Amino acid sequence: MPKQGLPVTPALVTWARTRAGLSIEDAKKFGKIDEWESGTSGPSYPQLEALSTALKVPVAAFFFPEPPSLPNIEQTFRTLPDAELAEIPGRVKLLLRKAKAFQLNLVELTGGKNPARRMITNDLKFDANADVTRAAAKVREYLGIPIETQQSWEDDETALKAWRQALQEVGIFVFKDAFKVEEFSGFCLFDDSFPLIYVNNSAAKTRQIFTLFHELAHLLFKTSGIDTLDGGYIEKLHGDPKQIEVFCNKFAAEFLFPTTAFEKEMLGQDPTEGIAERLAARYHVSREFVFRRFLDRNWIDQPAYIAAAKRWSQQRKSGSGGDYYWTKLSYLGREYVALALSEFHRSRISEVQLANYLDTKPKNLAGIEDYFARGSS
Repeated sequence: MPKQGLPVTPALVTWARTRAGLSIEDAKKFGKIDEWESGTSGPSYPQLEALSTALKVPVAAFFFPEPPSLPNIEQTFRTLPDAELAEIPGRVKLLLRKAKAFQLNLVELTGGKNPARRMITNDLKFDANADVTRAAAKVREYLGIPIETQQSWEDDETALKAWRQALQEVGIFVFKDAFKVEEFSGFCLFDDSFPLIYVNNSAAKTRQIFTLFHELAHLLFKTSGIDTLDGGYIEKLHGDPKQIEVFCNKFAAEFLFPTTAFEKEMLGQDPTEGIAERLAARYHVSREFVFRRFLDRNWIDQPAYIAAAKRWSQQRKSGSGGDYYWTKLSYLGREYVALALSEFHRSRISEVQLANYLDTKPKNLAGIEDYFARGSS
């Protein structure tokens, strides 16, 4: 046990530092980390909190008896080439570590048992040769959301919230954040008990929706994945990894706008930009998504598609930062926040631990709880 400071487990300090890719020298800005790793002393709480924030590991994890058995993040991305993994921006790598921290948090908050009554990743399984149309129909049936319900949603934001809730009910936790890197739309991390999807909140709502189902397909293959705007890396893949990536893209497209529905909608219609806009609004997909369908069927040519896509892209407006508390609830998701608040009100975790679970400072807890009580953001 350390002579002074908090009685953290030395091996956990080493584990957290090395998984973040930091040397002892790099980490000394947080304190006498060499002494913490040797067990001759322990950090103060402010030091441990700073280390926890920087390494994206829950404070509580430093008191585990031994490091958790988690594979390196890179090991879970079997469909991404090594060269692409190496080029992942630092901001996205930080969010990958943060996502792993949320998985650890969920284990602690639930005693290791996913609160969902059923787990889609346990009940459904596809292989890379599966028929995409049948797979999409099977998932839609499992979620219990017919196409008519999808069409009835008021707008894209309503659709995004509804799909997120539907995934939560079948065991998939969805987190959001500002990736600050436009070309990355999101990623997923597979886990037997707590599979999760992380979405770039800066992307258009329709892109976020597409990412949910691209990543869901990855999770049904029991693999982690990353969704990028430029899928050029797919051509560098071979065998099953390439088949899986191609399948995930086709699955998301077929799920959100089934071919049968598309063909029915287009009966007697010309493939115009106006029709693309109307169908996009009806199914809560992007205009480019629908126009791409026209291109794939040779109803329009490549220059027409590029011109329309460029024009629509320029029409988009980036949103403001918004209210801190609504943003926090949106990023974490109400289900996750509810789990943390429930444990706090049962006196199972302290206020400081609650703040750590909610990735905020203790002074913000009252505001978060107040906004949570008001309902959905």
